[in-house]
Amino acid sequence: MSFTAEVKDELSRVKPECQNCDKAELAALIRICGTLIVTGRDTYRLEVSTETGAVARMVIKLVHKVYDLKTELTVRRSVLHRSHNYLIALPAQEKLADALVELGVLEASGGLESGIKRNLVAEDHCAASYLRGAFLGGGFIADPKGDFHFEMVFQHKSLAKDIVELLARLSIESRLAKRRNEYTVYIKSINEMLDFLALVGAHQSALKIENVRVVKALRNDVNRQVNAEMANQAKASAAAYEQLKMIDLIDKNQGIESLPQGLYELAKLRREHPDLNLRELGQMASLPLSKSAVYHRIRRLEEIANTIKKGMS
Repeated sequence: MSFTAEVKDELSRVKPECQNCDKAELAALIRICGTLIVTGRDTYRLEVSTETGAVARMVIKLVHKVYDLKTELTVRRSVLHRSHNYLIALPAQEKLADALVELGVLEASGGLESGIKRNLVAEDHCAASYLRGAFLGGGFIADPKGDFHFEMVFQHKSLAKDIVELLARLSIESRLAKRRNEYTVYIKSINEMLDFLALVGAHQSALKIENVRVVKALRNDVNRQVNAEMANQAKASAAAYEQLKMIDLIDKNQGIESLPQGLYELAKLRREHPDLNLRELGQMASLPLSKSAVYHRIRRLEEIANTIKKGMS
């Protein structure tokens, strides 16, 4: 099961706070997954299509619970995508038109509603239910083990814009983009995604994402530390190699025994311990030296080597 399917399965089990929450959730599902067919004067047939079993169950449950309307279910299997498609049909019946008006699918005059019917989302908990239905109908969230990605897809711009405004009202920032003939509302911030999931009732899914985020952060911290240590080791190795070349030059031309005692000791220690950094090298001296003291002696050796080089040119 994909992570999106897991989230939708969890959302399908959320209990509403009031009957209007049921209507708000059903309205969003119908607006996103439904197709309205005019069968005669003021008579309609509604078809709701989804590939998610949890969504199909939710639509049927809400239609029966809120409006007691007749439904017909057809399950088809896609050989190409190896998935099921659920078609819930609401045939023409006496109370269907009134239900469609109440759900904000039809206007009272018989035209189609373009955005969200305001009385459906007047209360914040009802607005959360509408958003839950919107995600159930057209939402996608990537597996948190990969890149974080969240979006909801709509066929009509007015509905998508109303969703963005509804999210903003509930303190969740989202953006709207057009892709081909569809409108996508997406959330970029991982914190906003978690807020959305908590808002609509997917608390277990939010916790799973949070746990993965913590693991990713720890892994990134470890990788940064390892990379920094490797870079420091590489830098120290390159510096030690140059110091050994410098010491060899001095030894070849005047012998390191001719150096002052402190420089002689350091030159010997560097040859004996080419893998140590300056701090570690200082601890090996007969009288332990600080890192700055070792660096000062290295600079004096460099000056002697440079003088030799000038005499050779």
